[in-house]
Amino acid sequence: MDDSDRAIINEIQSDFPITERPFQELATRLQLSEDEILERVKRLKEEGVIRRIGGNFNSKKLNFTSTLCAARVPEQKLAKFVETVNRYPGVTHNYLRNHGYNVWFTFIAENMAYIDNALNEISAATGVGEIRNLPAVRMFKIKVDFEV
Repeated sequence: MDDSDRAIINEIQSDFPITERPFQELATRLQLSEDEILERVKRLKEEGVIRRIGGNFNSKKLNFTSTLCAARVPEQKLAKFVETVNRYPGVTHNYLRNHGYNVWFTFIAENMAYIDNALNEISAATGVGEIRNLPAVRMFKIKVDFEV
């Protein structure tokens, strides 16, 4: 990764242009060509440096609710559990942890009743009974950028 790659990563974390040609805007800002920006972003994505490019929305301002869920999933049920959880469009993250509650995921929906119902469906479909719904009481983190 060179200085141009680092500049692109730093620029797109929280200031990705919302324009008809965002990569051209980035090229202008960084004094590179649009083709070079596109090639570098594609390569960084293929290398796994960039996982995804997408918007982050304040779910509360859109009248949605969100929660963090933790599940205690036996090894033999892990694949089915993860597959089932990932079918729900409101699941934004799903990851393993080295903990008794070994699968954690975030869920955003129009209301908590929808999430509670979905968690009951997930439990019934997978046989996993221990799924904890951990809604935030206070927001502590609003933005995280990593200077590269």
